[in-house]
Amino acid sequence: MKLNAGDVARLMKSLSRTANKKHFTSAVIAAAGSGTRMESSTTKQLIELCGIPVVARTLLAFEHNPNIDEIIVAARPDEIPLYREFAEKYNINKLTEVVAGGETRQESVLRGFEKISDKSEFVAIHDGARCLITADAIDKVLRAAYSWGAATAASHISDTVKRGGFGDFIEETIDRSSLWRVQTPQVFKTELYRAAAYTAVSEGFKATDDNMLVEHIGFRVKLVDCGTGNIKITTPTDLAVAEVLLREKS
Repeated sequence: MKLNAGDVARLMKSLSRTANKKHFTSAVIAAAGSGTRMESSTTKQLIELCGIPVVARTLLAFEHNPNIDEIIVAARPDEIPLYREFAEKYNINKLTEVVAGGETRQESVLRGFEKISDKSEFVAIHDGARCLITADAIDKVLRAAYSWGAATAASHISDTVKRGGFGDFIEETIDRSSLWRVQTPQVFKTELYRAAAYTAVSEGFKATDDNMLVEHIGFRVKLVDCGTGNIKITTPTDLAVAEVLLREKS
């Protein structure tokens, strides 16, 4: 289901009427990965970072943002009981549902999305392993989404980027001024994300992030610069970097 000009116009008109009001906003946290690159018997979301599990730090950032009304987690089935313990131990009061994730991230997010409140107007989708996200950064992306319908955390690319060809020789240098590294949260008007997610299911469209789903039906996503500190914990090196960043903040 591609959005036509009329669909986009109606959505943008509804956004302009409600840009300054409080929106019921759901957060879906994708935390069903196995984290094989961590070289650990513990999944990446449960590894402790300065004494607190990675995913608990993520949940706390969304808990502390006043614009987030509910949190739903898509977790590994064997880890589901742990989330109630986290909620009690760390005073995470907005956690409303923990569901079993699917075989892919896309499927896991959809399972979480299906549990959001009927009151939801916007949905923020975030990787459980991006535990350095702050309540303020979340707020920047939310406010952009409230104005534009869809927004994503991102950072500018500072490296020179090359396109490789046959034999791994450089074929061209790509202008980096328009290139971004995309992060999460990725925030969408709920009705927009619903249309995008179920269109992908019906068409068998596979995406590496949720922005792609919305792009696929013809809607543009606003990029929001959240700096380079919002890293995803994937390898032991990432964990070491995250520890340094946390100690610098404290």
